[in-house]
Amino acid sequence: MLEREVKLGAGPAFHLPDLSGVVDGVAVTPPEAVRMETVYYDTPDLRLARWGVSLRYRAGEGWTLKLPPAASRDTPGQLLERDELTFQGGSKKPPEAAVDIVRAYVRKSELVPVARLSTIRRRVRLVDATGARVAEVVDDEVSVRDGRRVAARFREIEVEVSSLNGANGIVDPLVTRLRGAGAGAPDPTPKHVRALGPRAMEDVIKSVLAESIASLLHHDPLVRTSGDPEAVHQARVSTRKLRSHLRTFGPLLDPEWTEPLRSELGWLAMGLGAVRDREVLLERLRERAKSLPAADLRSAGSLLHILEVEIDTLRKKLLAELGSMRYVDLLERLVAAAHSPATLPEADQPASAVLPPLAAGPWRRLRSAVRQLPDPPTDPELHRIRILAKRARYAAEAVAPVAGSAAAAFARAAAKLQTVLGEHQDSVTAQAWLRSARISGRRAFVAGELIAMEHIAAEEARAKWPKVWKALDRKQLRQWMP
Repeated sequence: MLEREVKLGAGPAFHLPDLSGVVDGVAVTPPEAVRMETVYYDTPDLRLARWGVSLRYRAGEGWTLKLPPAASRDTPGQLLERDELTFQGGSKKPPEAAVDIVRAYVRKSELVPVARLSTIRRRVRLVDATGARVAEVVDDEVSVRDGRRVAARFREIEVEVSSLNGANGIVDPLVTRLRGAGAGAPDPTPKHVRALGPRAMEDVIKSVLAESIASLLHHDPLVRTSGDPEAVHQARVSTRKLRSHLRTFGPLLDPEWTEPLRSELGWLAMGLGAVRDREVLLERLRERAKSLPAADLRSAGSLLHILEVEIDTLRKKLLAELGSMRYVDLLERLVAAAHSPATLPEADQPASAVLPPLAAGPWRRLRSAVRQLPDPPTDPELHRIRILAKRARYAAEAVAPVAGSAAAAFARAAAKLQTVLGEHQDSVTAQAWLRSARISGRRAFVAGELIAMEHIAAEEARAKWPKVWKALDRKQLRQWMP
């Protein structure tokens, strides 16, 4: 089944208001109160939480597994939608059927209790004229338990709807009434992530860094041995993401630890980028050359051979850098960073309160830069927008384990802007290289033909990017930001 809900924070003084008359034709049932004991299971390093998944056992209900929705699913407004699966079984061990579904995340690790919650739930149901439930509003007072001790308390209000049909017509007025009574802004953070608190924050940082570091390590041998352009590409992406993540999490990390690491990653990114940029250019111009008249193909091959020689020289330089002790030392520091990032005291705050604002910073810098663009913007200015879009995307991806599917949707929209502006930049780069090549005769004529094709491609990208920007600059995509 699908769970569709909006979560709101609330303070100790909040009282659930009378919801009668909020939605026309809908009646409100008398409130009821229940007490619930819940245990959340995860790996010791919180792999399920990092992927937006939760597995819980609740006395009287059994086991529930919640999965993030498919990326293609379009959920309106403020609704958080998740697939919810239930399983029977004893309270001591997660059912194998549930574990099998999350095997890719758990792998060889063990699922253990990571959070124990005691909840007092006050609930009212909203029903239509036939008595069928259309929505439910619950007020949860949650105590996080460490043995017999209460380690933390928080309050959460949920509005859950039965279907997407007319969901906004029900949810929006309910949220307005609840906020008018003192509830906070919509917050998609799951209960178990709130309960994990600072531990989840540090684990999110470690997880995000470790993912990119593992990708870099995985592609290192392929860069050295395969000659596959994709290996260099993925190693470069990993390096760029690491630099971006260190920037995003910067306020929570020791700058004396972060800045030297970012500097060394910059050195590595330059070597990978020099090879990658030329490989992209070669692949691009090879494809363009297929459209040339047959009489020009030989000259085109001779022209592109210049680029092949450049790539061979740059690859040799990159391999020398990868064989240096400087690179080995960097890898040692990266692996250590994945295990134990140098966090500041600010990292001891709840992840849900701290991480989304950090990701909002790159977005605001991007939006400000777009608003300051002249009409028409220059090629370097559009390249700058692409870089800022990439940073906003990486920041949203980094906090998605806490901010949820809304941050992931924002990241996908930012990636589309990055792609169309990347096409523009690739065209500009291709034209610049073709103009700078020391050639004459027939090869110069072919270069002119290719420049004309690239000029058209650049203009097409210029025409497309404002529409893609408008799709990204939607308030709906930023509900998760403070």
